[in-house]
Amino acid sequence: MINITSTGPFLTFRHGVHPEEYKELSCHRPIERMPFVEEYTLPLSQHIGAPAKPVVKEKQRVRRGELIAEPSGFVSVGLHSPVDGTVTAIGLFAHPNGQMAPAIRIKADPFSAQRFIPQPPTPPEQIPVSEFIAAVQRAGLVGLGGAAFPAHVKFSIPEGRQIRYLMMNGCECEPFLTCDHRVMVEYADELIDGTGILQHFIKAEKIYIAIEANKPDAIAILREKAAASGMPIEVAPLKVKYPQGAEKMMITAILGEEVPSGKLPLDVGVLVSNVGTVVALSQYFRQGMPLIERVVTVTGPAVRRPANVMVPIGTPMRAVAEFCGGITDEAARILLGGPMMGVVQKSLDVPVVKGISGILALSDNEVRDITAYSCIRCGRCLEACPLFLNPARLGLLARKGLWEEMEENNLMDCFECGSCSFACPSGIPLVQSFRIGKAMIREKKAREKS
Repeated sequence: MINITSTGPFLTFRHGVHPEEYKELSCHRPIERMPFVEEYTLPLSQHIGAPAKPVVKEKQRVRRGELIAEPSGFVSVGLHSPVDGTVTAIGLFAHPNGQMAPAIRIKADPFSAQRFIPQPPTPPEQIPVSEFIAAVQRAGLVGLGGAAFPAHVKFSIPEGRQIRYLMMNGCECEPFLTCDHRVMVEYADELIDGTGILQHFIKAEKIYIAIEANKPDAIAILREKAAASGMPIEVAPLKVKYPQGAEKMMITAILGEEVPSGKLPLDVGVLVSNVGTVVALSQYFRQGMPLIERVVTVTGPAVRRPANVMVPIGTPMRAVAEFCGGITDEAARILLGGPMMGVVQKSLDVPVVKGISGILALSDNEVRDITAYSCIRCGRCLEACPLFLNPARLGLLARKGLWEEMEENNLMDCFECGSCSFACPSGIPLVQSFRIGKAMIREKKAREKS
């Protein structure tokens, strides 16, 4: 990988941190297709919002791409079978979030070729906005950058609002992860096509494809494709810095404009979508394929063969790890996602869900127990915070249980990037205390409403 972090007039934001990238483990490895396994588990809740509602029964045969659970509300999305097979159970199964959650289990048909049969394309220009939104919801599309926020909700622009800028997020600033990188390189045509579909309904003045400068191959390919598209697309190389891929930081870097406290990108006329989500949008409207698979980066020093893998949703993580040679005995910790915002996983006997962008296995060399010392008021957390919060003060308030005071100090603006914890020389688990603070504030407000 070419490292051009410190050269070139690249756009960026103030503050942030510079963790080691570790992307060379998998950034040049083309996407491989995961072989089909015997059984799949599809949690009904794989997105922010209400869980999907099953529309199948036990012993029912299903086809690859068939709807098996419908949205149960506006902030909910459909769920589809990743294989031809038979529904064997609908009940509680282990979820990657550590809980037992409602899910549909499907046994794959061992005699099926497991090919998705393309459907007639849906020309976007022939349907109104309301049908477009309903189609995206039905397709089960969510943000594939990790948050898994329903895409149709984000694409639903309130009446009277105008989107001036459409931004495709290909920054992928988390260390180790390279799935978005490979999607941009290998699915460039679908990315441009999906952007065009979205632009048809959003009608933005300008479109940006934001890519960190450590992905020169993706930048070159997409510049060529964008120039040939005839759309007002600009590929914007951004400085390699964490958390450059956060929506608010990307908007600041490209437009020089801040999203106000408590507001959303929509409030400044911007819509941001992950590149993988836009590729999935193209695949649905051109082939009729709902979100039944995604690219997952399997990487880390404790993975025998790092790879970028196209994985059917519901595949057991253990099977994905074994496809990549397995996890070595040196593995000390397994994370879902990257090391900055990823979640520690206690078991590989859970399914891959829509929001999982990476399976990261770290060894003892990267993981160590940190003793937390007293704050020395060095100010490094202030210099790291991209939102200009005061993490040291928030941490002190958290230790004293002063939740209301934390909210008054703009705690809810924090998107838990972990830059403050990364920069703290005293090893204080700042971001973890912020999560507790947010949970306590939400619980208090819920009690007040009831």
